[in-house]
Amino acid sequence: MSRLLLSTCLTASFLLPVIAEAADRPKQLVIISFDGAHDNALWLKSREMAARNGAHFTYFLSCTFLMNEAAKKAYQAPHQKRGKSNVGFAQSDDEIRERLGNIWHAHLEGHDISSHACGHFDGRLWSESDWSAEYATFHATLKNAWKSVDLDEPAGWQDLVDHGIKGFRAPYLSATAGADMIAAEKKAGFTYDASLVTKGPAMPVEEDGIIRFGLPLIPEGPSEKPIIGMDYNLFVRHSKGEEDSADSKEFEDRAYSAFSQAFDRQYNGNRIPLQLGFHFVEMNGGAYWRALDRLVSDVCHRADVACVSYSEAIPMIEARGKLQQTSGL
Repeated sequence: MSRLLLSTCLTASFLLPVIAEAADRPKQLVIISFDGAHDNALWLKSREMAARNGAHFTYFLSCTFLMNEAAKKAYQAPHQKRGKSNVGFAQSDDEIRERLGNIWHAHLEGHDISSHACGHFDGRLWSESDWSAEYATFHATLKNAWKSVDLDEPAGWQDLVDHGIKGFRAPYLSATAGADMIAAEKKAGFTYDASLVTKGPAMPVEEDGIIRFGLPLIPEGPSEKPIIGMDYNLFVRHSKGEEDSADSKEFEDRAYSAFSQAFDRQYNGNRIPLQLGFHFVEMNGGAYWRALDRLVSDVCHRADVACVSYSEAIPMIEARGKLQQTSGL
């Protein structure tokens, strides 16, 4: 064997374990979600962002945004006055019609339509029956949404409502301690919950048949102080929850740096799924949506990255054998 050929073979033999290890590494999952899912302009903006980058998102819908004036008067959340909602209601039937079109087309595009309950109330002290009542209102509102605004519903809508809405996120990330909320979720047909907060990116855990995800604490800012990976929390830290468009670019760059560094830690490390949460409100002049767009544009095209919905992530995580039965959250 010639010296050149021997050298080539030896080099290849040393490289084989590295190549095999790289091939065995799971894809880095990025799970982007939106709470509220109401503003129609942001429905279009998020769908366009996803289409441009080959991504799928999860939309946690608040059902009061599908309630017209008559439904508003009838709605009563647990322990609340009739007609009350912390996030308001739809302003017109035309607004609902447009929103329904966005929801349906997002579903057809492969996005996850999930539940954020209805009136965005803090359910920390709710019982199982309280949660079940709110879930029932959500379900009934979606079942009758098209008819309520005199539209013919698309074929498949009832199947989506009855069988396709698999996830829930509690308003304010305020989950009931103990088993009540989980029990109500199971009865409502949910398979996953995304209401937890974790010390850093963490694998989901299974609790009594419900797969539970948590938004992670990620380092942010000059001091790298941990913060929940969600736009509202950044908004509060950056500007004390007051709109500050003048410093929008600074806030965007800080958010993008936090998002990208959190991604890099997992991409170059254990490849734990990275979850980031947003709202259908462009806080601080759209800083956090622009930071999101930059991240998605940077990473979602990579062959070893998958920007997926929660429903898509679950079988990919299960295939890794990483779903835990006990919580380290």
